[in-house]
Amino acid sequence: MVDSSWAETPPEDVDNPSADPEQVARTILLRRLEAAPRTRAQLATTLRERLVPDDVAHRVLDRFEEVGLINDRLFAEMWVESRQRTRNLSSRALRNELRLKGIPDEFIVEALAGVSHEDELAGARRIAMQKAGSVAGLPRPTQWRRLSGALARKGYGAGIASQVVREVLDEADDDADTSGPGFDALS
Repeated sequence: MVDSSWAETPPEDVDNPSADPEQVARTILLRRLEAAPRTRAQLATTLRERLVPDDVAHRVLDRFEEVGLINDRLFAEMWVESRQRTRNLSSRALRNELRLKGIPDEFIVEALAGVSHEDELAGARRIAMQKAGSVAGLPRPTQWRRLSGALARKGYGAGIASQVVREVLDEADDDADTSGPGFDALS
């Protein structure tokens, strides 16, 4: 359980120039964290934009980390799990997103350590399978290009993309061969 008893009742007007800067900073951070988890870098940017003095921002951010309201390591782990599951992003895309959010490299490496090559292949397959229906009936080079493009936009490299696209298109060809008009199930 997080101890937030140190955070006093927020002032009504955080834009009041006579307000205590630390209290203003705490209020700003609590409001941002109420909406969604944030990284230390994101919150530092918010405080900078709100013109909170750097020394005050640093002290308040440190305190938020001490009590567990900011945890970049946990944020990175949760981000990777969520984005890989819901968006099927590659490790490369996840790494880029976490860097943009200001996560330290050591936490990124730890968070991505749980993503195996098989996980990457499975994510790429899900994307290709979802897209395969929309390219059915198009010339094979067009299918290849569109499926490969979809995988590239999710951060997958050429090796994984080629392997998965080949598998998905071969499987679609096999399905078409066994369910087409000339198929005789008894022969």
